[in-house]
Amino acid sequence: MAATGSRDATSVEVGDRSVRISHPDRVYFPDLGTTKLDLARYYLAVGDGIVRALRDRPCMLHRFPDGLDGGKVHQKRVPRGAPDWLHTVRVHFPRYDRNADELCVAELADVIWAVQMSTVEFHPWNSRRGDVEKPDEWRIDLDPMPDCGWDRILRVAGVVHEVLDELGAVGWPKTSGGRGLHVYVRIPPEHGFGDVRRAALAFAREVERRAPADVTTTWWRKDRDQAALFVDYNQNARDHTMAAAYSVRGVPEARVSAPLRWDELADAVPADFTVATMPERFARLGDLHAGIDDAVFDIASLLEWADRDERDGAETPPEPD
Repeated sequence: MAATGSRDATSVEVGDRSVRISHPDRVYFPDLGTTKLDLARYYLAVGDGIVRALRDRPCMLHRFPDGLDGGKVHQKRVPRGAPDWLHTVRVHFPRYDRNADELCVAELADVIWAVQMSTVEFHPWNSRRGDVEKPDEWRIDLDPMPDCGWDRILRVAGVVHEVLDELGAVGWPKTSGGRGLHVYVRIPPEHGFGDVRRAALAFAREVERRAPADVTTTWWRKDRDQAALFVDYNQNARDHTMAAAYSVRGVPEARVSAPLRWDELADAVPADFTVATMPERFARLGDLHAGIDDAVFDIASLLEWADRDERDGAETPPEPD
């Protein structure tokens, strides 16, 4: 990265773009002293990975204009004054009957522009600009309840891997950057959000059947076992987003949502994957999700499971807000 400028602003060269970073010395992570410019350098270091995770997807930005000590802003709409080269996509929100032009990353400069706008976290849709109403990514969110430990998450991840193997689906795991674990599966963009959520629920119920002591699919949070792991099928609903692979999270340790190999899970410690450690790992291993677009799974069998469950009397949970 070439950077020139004063203490008040720095110009960062990203490919053939020059992106201005104002207040580069502003501290975003006080416990670590990590600055805005440090954050830009991190995203440059994992550039191929973060662009692959975000490419062509509408993206909500989690901004921290005053660093972690200030408030977090959830921003969908790209503000006025954005550079004319920035890539965006228009998304309609039926609930409000409004449109928004959201960031839609096509190159690394789009990511660095977002950092300039105080973005720490990137939360993309599971669909792409070609047809934002047809997801091409099924997301398995292993979401721990407050008393659920990492050992339980690992046990359930093993069951998830087992069921995926039986289905003939390739799952791509990553830490959430918090306490949980995500697994992504590439699917053909042939179904709407409703069907993808139904398929995800059918899968979650199968995992629950195989690990009833560890897993819950109970809709209402207040009714769940506080030590259970919730397999959150709702992350496949329209306009629900999750932190992208390689996204930094807004937590004091500056953790990162880190792609893993399945054989690494047993020894993985989520706290080990941070802004400070991921660049070396990425330089050594490359993007562990690099092959995701080549492993496409048809969810027809999961929709058959959903039909079966509904015939057997399984309740259909309401759509999330």
